[in-house]
Amino acid sequence: MPSVAPYQRVAAELRRRIAGGIWPPGTHLPSRAQLAAELGTTDAAVRLGMAVLRRAGELEGSQRSRLVVAHPPAVRTLIDADGDWLYPTGDGGGAGSCLATDDLAARLQVAPRSRLRWERIEHLDPDLRPSHLVTSWWAGQRASTWARAVADAGLHALTTAEGAQLGLAPGVPAWLVQRTRYSASGRPVETADLVLPADRWRVRLG
Repeated sequence: MPSVAPYQRVAAELRRRIAGGIWPPGTHLPSRAQLAAELGTTDAAVRLGMAVLRRAGELEGSQRSRLVVAHPPAVRTLIDADGDWLYPTGDGGGAGSCLATDDLAARLQVAPRSRLRWERIEHLDPDLRPSHLVTSWWAGQRASTWARAVADAGLHALTTAEGAQLGLAPGVPAWLVQRTRYSASGRPVETADLVLPADRWRVRLG
């Protein structure tokens, strides 16, 4: 019989407690030190066991803080990448300026290393849990109107920063939707990356 690593035993025990209702959704897990003492194992094994459940979306939060048992995600379908989000925004956003990468320059039809403005918005579900991230870029003054928008979707692994904002582990599968808005003359006026965790979203663009 193959041996089971300590972190796998920890992950199995955490799952047993969650499935058995000992820790219902929304419960803060005990500290790593407390769990290590209770389970007779090391802090490293507890940390790795928790990481397994974070990658699976069963736990939420940062490894530097108390993790929480995740609620079953509400699965939505993105049909219009340019539609308004009707729910609140979180505090994980920001704004600033940057130099255009080759990719952004091509999307906005500007010269590489042109000065761009950017804005990131953390969108929340109705229960105030993180839903998805939208980062937008534009050159010059931001357009208030546009004639049309075009979007393409592909699979994406969450970066460390994205995972931290969404309460998920780096590498968790997500959708990356690249949306570009165009003026009536056909000039790109803004482009954006929408990052949507794959366990919470389906994408069906027209």
